[in-house]
Amino acid sequence: MYSISDVLEYVQEEDVKFVRLAFFDLKGVQKNISIMAGQLESAFKNGVSFDASAIYGFETPEKSDLFLHPDPTTLSVLPWRPNTGKVVRMFCTISHPDGTPYKKDCRTLLANAVKKARDEYNMEFSFGTEIEFYLFKLDEKGEPTKIPFDNAGYMDIAPEDKGENIRREICFTLEQMGIQPESSHHEEGPGQNEIDFHYSDALTTADNAETFKWIVRTRAASAGLYADFSPKPLADKPGSGFHINISCPDASKKRNVLAGILKHAKELTFYMNCTEASYDRLGSCKAPKYIAWGYENRSAFIRVPAIKSDDASRIEIRTPDSECNPYIVFTLLIHAALDGIKNNLEPPEDIKENLFTVNTENYTTLPDTFDNAREIAENSSFIKDILGF
Repeated sequence: MYSISDVLEYVQEEDVKFVRLAFFDLKGVQKNISIMAGQLESAFKNGVSFDASAIYGFETPEKSDLFLHPDPTTLSVLPWRPNTGKVVRMFCTISHPDGTPYKKDCRTLLANAVKKARDEYNMEFSFGTEIEFYLFKLDEKGEPTKIPFDNAGYMDIAPEDKGENIRREICFTLEQMGIQPESSHHEEGPGQNEIDFHYSDALTTADNAETFKWIVRTRAASAGLYADFSPKPLADKPGSGFHINISCPDASKKRNVLAGILKHAKELTFYMNCTEASYDRLGSCKAPKYIAWGYENRSAFIRVPAIKSDDASRIEIRTPDSECNPYIVFTLLIHAALDGIKNNLEPPEDIKENLFTVNTENYTTLPDTFDNAREIAENSSFIKDILGF
């Protein structure tokens, strides 16, 4: 948790030459501008301007000047860059020229949701993610193919699992950047992998998830491979999920949190599954499509895992995929959880059946297409009140 003075001192003493100022568009795609280290003090004081009209979902050309303000607590060295003339990265908040916060800054949206939970409900939610991805070979021109790196299956080992060395390099890099990986393994699909890292507060977890995807792509590229986070890269193979675990400090509120998220499941789906391909994944290969919950039940929208008493409040949401913007999704999940707490909502009975195989005509489904999900979100007062755009 560095201060501005700490960062300026570090940059001067550790031969830092370039500073990457990172932020995100509304799709959650990371953008950055690189400044020389000598400009960092001015960046802290005045911000760094950029053309918002060129960023997806941001402003139009007639009013397009916005400013980036680096957050010193997010300082991280890029370990794959040279030690001489180091490169560091910080995430930024975004403001208008007069200093007022920009309403479409998704990191600020999440920070405000965290503050509301803390100040009004005395709640500090913890988040953890489980992120799946495929590794594909490149063709002779260096372009991605759909040929998996291996043909291994769930939790296989070498030599069938060819991804273990890359996963190891990814874990080392995560540690060097201050992110604590917990486990890694081969997933069910050919060339499919998963790496999980330690839970944290909502903003840190969102930052870590976006950093993770960047690291995976970077390490895959250095190994001559392509890392694919899309929800259904191979039509006849398992899709890749972005499972989200949420815990609150008061286990007695767990059912309220669960009920609030179930209540708003349809409205949230457009943001958790934000591409047309997302809906090819739902409903098969352990990707649920029914609005239900169950103990240890991976066929349900929300799974309550078998857990130890020190994490008795944890629930897992199984439908999101990595095309989502985690800052916006976490923001909406926090508000849905708070709605459940505020109104003392109770969830329906838990589901014990396998929803992939039983007759499910009596269960409510999530939106089944991208267009349906978008329409529900656009007509949602809950979404409009939270996002404001």
